[in-house]
Amino acid sequence: MSLQDVIQEQVKAGLQELYEVQLPSVELQPTRKDFEGDITVVIFPMLRYVKGNPEKIGEQLGTFLQEKVAEVSGFNVIKGFLNLVISDAYYLEFFNKVRGQEGYGKVAQKDDNAVMVEYSSPNTNKPLHLGHIRNNLLGHSVSLILEAAGKKVYKTQIINDRGIHICKSMLAWKRFGNGETPESTGLKGDKLVGNYYVAFDKAYKQEVAEMVAAGTPKEKAEKEASLLQEAQEMLRKWEAGDPEVVQLWKTMNGWVYEGFEETYKSLGVSFDTLYYESDTYLLGKDVVEQGLEQGVFYRKDDGSVWIDLTEEGLDEKIVLRSDGTAVYMTQDIGTAIQRVKDFPDINGMVYTVGNEQDYHFKVLFLILKKLGFDWADHLYHLSYGMVDLPSGKMKSREGTVVDADDLVLEMSETAGAIASELGKLEDYSEAEKQQLYHMIGLGALKYYILKVDPKKRILFDPEESVDFQGNTGPFIQYTYARIQSILRKAPEEGMQQDVATDLELHPKEKELLKWLEGFPEAVQQAAENYSPALIANYTYELVKEFNSFYQQVSILGEADENIKIFRIQLADKVAQVIQTAFGLLGIDVPERM
Repeated sequence: MSLQDVIQEQVKAGLQELYEVQLPSVELQPTRKDFEGDITVVIFPMLRYVKGNPEKIGEQLGTFLQEKVAEVSGFNVIKGFLNLVISDAYYLEFFNKVRGQEGYGKVAQKDDNAVMVEYSSPNTNKPLHLGHIRNNLLGHSVSLILEAAGKKVYKTQIINDRGIHICKSMLAWKRFGNGETPESTGLKGDKLVGNYYVAFDKAYKQEVAEMVAAGTPKEKAEKEASLLQEAQEMLRKWEAGDPEVVQLWKTMNGWVYEGFEETYKSLGVSFDTLYYESDTYLLGKDVVEQGLEQGVFYRKDDGSVWIDLTEEGLDEKIVLRSDGTAVYMTQDIGTAIQRVKDFPDINGMVYTVGNEQDYHFKVLFLILKKLGFDWADHLYHLSYGMVDLPSGKMKSREGTVVDADDLVLEMSETAGAIASELGKLEDYSEAEKQQLYHMIGLGALKYYILKVDPKKRILFDPEESVDFQGNTGPFIQYTYARIQSILRKAPEEGMQQDVATDLELHPKEKELLKWLEGFPEAVQQAAENYSPALIANYTYELVKEFNSFYQQVSILGEADENIKIFRIQLADKVAQVIQTAFGLLGIDVPERM
């Protein structure tokens, strides 16, 4: 039982003894920095059950707790807040317990129920861009956080490898490509294919403009342009299994997958299993038939199949067209069911998809519940806002997207320029410097994106993200490297011994211990809220607290040997927690910087 649990229980016992009142819940919060104390009991909510002056109630409860809870060494009451002072011995005993604990903050897998986290899910007609980066970083980090909180996790993506947009790239390559390949051009495969998607759009717009100039109404020209007609014919051939079209599709998609793999490796994200739309686009049709029999769906006069969700505050949604073909919703229903067949231990899924799809997922989850699947109660849409740049919105077909690879390279170069100015890398080889710049640049990018609540839109400023001051990745990485520098100079003798629990803590030591104690709760909260931002901001506050401690007390220069060893151990534990927390964000930390 945690100290907070003990205090809550004793507050209830105190109210029962003092006022003969049964309190349903107790509100605790960290004591504000401008008051003496560590844990604050909020009195105001109790006034619904206890009539009286809040300060008097606080005084009586404080006296009761000081008598009953050994760890409470003092208290003060400020208006309706009872601030409890927790003994130094309690925090020192806590530190001795966790000091040598590897993986502190993480818990072992709690049960056999697994959760599948879907992220990335790109189209195979273009390279990954800045929007994909936020998606990948969020999904990958959430999967790591869920795992740290005790969940079994499968990481997956569904690759959108079919459809008219894929055929546009294929047709443009056939028309304008002259047989070029990634090898012949030196381009990554996804970039090469993306160039042809842009080329199609350019040629299509030119054809439409010529038709309009010749007197065809614009709307008609956009539908009847020969280039679009040819792309649609190519899609029909693909669906019919035409050998030549299928072979070209396999070849060009193969180029893209190699390119994607390189980008994923650079970003440090990975997957346990992959799904392809070309395999899943027919899934769900049989489920619709079953749903018709159950009365979940209904058929209209034209033969199309729908579900009526108006009673749930939504609308009517089509799940099968009148010609019997599936829509995206049908496919998503089928894919979800297929995943549980493939991995029977799945008891929940997380979909990392932008907030423009909020309504789609509300409908999907409700349909799966109505179809009677138990696991449908544990579906979550990890909805996130768009990423904007100071230059404005991005458009794939016009070639104005910010390419993920280019951005990672730019981040490394920016980190290199700033790190070189700081001038502390004289003894690094060129290879070591490049490795460090990549680590700092990528860390800056990941932290800048993940520190923001997923639901919020981001204006991404590359230079601001690489600042070595403030709430940035490099600031936290630099603090970690600073601690490693202290540890390299520290004596080895006595480092394995427990700290004496009768030491008198410096206020900065105590504050740091309180932050360390809160790490496991931060991990659980981040998992419950599917929010890496909670980990990012916890880490920033811990680092600020460490830097304040570092500036106000001497570590290696401390004369008292016991205190010196404790402070070195404390710094070491802070570094371990920084490394663990940043690991949950997919960020590496450098030993030197």
